[in-house]
Amino acid sequence: MEKSDVIVIGGSAAGLTAALTSRRHYPEKEVLLVRREQQVLIPCGIPYIFGTVGSPEKNLIPDALLEKNGIRLLVTDATYVDRTAKRVDTPKGQLQFDRLVLATGSLPAMPPIPGFDLDGVFTIRKEIDYLRNLQQRLAGCRDVVIIGGGFIGIEFADEVRKMAGERTLSIVEALSHCLVLAYDDEFSTVMESHLRERGIHLYTSSRVDRILGDKTVKGLQLADGTKLKADAVILGIGAVANVELAKTAGLRLGPTGGIQVDRTMQTSDGNIFACGDCAEKTSFFGGRPSPLKLASIATLEARIAGANLFGLRRESPGTVGAWSTAVGDLALGTAGLTERMARDRGYQTVATTVEGPNRHPGSMPGACNTRLKLVFEAGTHVLLGGQIQGDAAIGEVVNLLSACVQQRMTVEDIAMFQAGTHPALTASPIAYALVNAAELAIQKMRGAARGA
Repeated sequence: MEKSDVIVIGGSAAGLTAALTSRRHYPEKEVLLVRREQQVLIPCGIPYIFGTVGSPEKNLIPDALLEKNGIRLLVTDATYVDRTAKRVDTPKGQLQFDRLVLATGSLPAMPPIPGFDLDGVFTIRKEIDYLRNLQQRLAGCRDVVIIGGGFIGIEFADEVRKMAGERTLSIVEALSHCLVLAYDDEFSTVMESHLRERGIHLYTSSRVDRILGDKTVKGLQLADGTKLKADAVILGIGAVANVELAKTAGLRLGPTGGIQVDRTMQTSDGNIFACGDCAEKTSFFGGRPSPLKLASIATLEARIAGANLFGLRRESPGTVGAWSTAVGDLALGTAGLTERMARDRGYQTVATTVEGPNRHPGSMPGACNTRLKLVFEAGTHVLLGGQIQGDAAIGEVVNLLSACVQQRMTVEDIAMFQAGTHPALTASPIAYALVNAAELAIQKMRGAARGA
């Protein structure tokens, strides 16, 4: 029986990061990564295979990272974990471990829609052959319908739009707006207008009654009776934790279906840790369960799990949630809570929005109008979250906002933020959006206090 100090099961963002972290913190330990895929896709890059990047082979995580760091790789399935014997069973033999990390990821959510099993209905799988088949199928399609108007849905629609050939593209979203779970309405509606300008048809507040066809998909019918033609349907409605291995091992599961972990990423077995989409999440805001599944969260959890294997060194603060969405030259981003999320959680809020160019003067080449919205808790004046609309530059602004949220900065802290500015790179120091939004929030709070 082969033995390794650390075995990591799963080779995507969480698994790879956990293996690298454990190697860095415990260089004397032997680390073995077990995964089922011969090659691993970059999860967030999957929509871009169909347009910008062009093929699955151009969207791979390089195995050189494993070789460079002395991490052994075994490509096979992990079929069973015996916790008492500290053993993993695989078709290639049994493996002994001292510490085990489960990073088994997630699986596409499958809605109970009649016709979901017809030929021509696809989910978003992290499998090269499956995605190559989807790419070939889409090349000959005239009518493509995407069910789900979240990140994956809108990015898939726009990337398929870039493929050669003429086709009609439609998105069906059950909620009132696309991206409504990620942004407040004033941001979601801007993206919807942008998608329509790019020739994508949107059906919001619309539920799918059934997918139509005999053996092969021919279309779908909405709950209001509307019928849409389709020779391909893509389901982009989210993911569920892949916990089968954990369940058969008898590990405790959490309220949202993920593997139950504490803040050190330790499971109900002290020798087993879990991270990434398969692990249960706890929100930074109040500690309630969080449904978020993001690669950035997965790698944070992996850095915690990998560091804690032979001595507890790190704890998770809970999921803040930071993300961006880009279609063409329009980008949106959120860190922390939107105003709607905050109010749904019972917070009393003060929100302010500022707009202006991200260069100075606004006539500088590359200048783009940006909109920034900050949401503060009314009583403590602590930043709960922020949203931004602009161009590609907003990606790092979202990360800055996330840092402010994690440090529980107050409105006064942000108003006193010391920023570096440059005409070709940032907005004017006079009109720096982050600071000005905070100053406006202070004005609002003082006005509310006087009114009280």
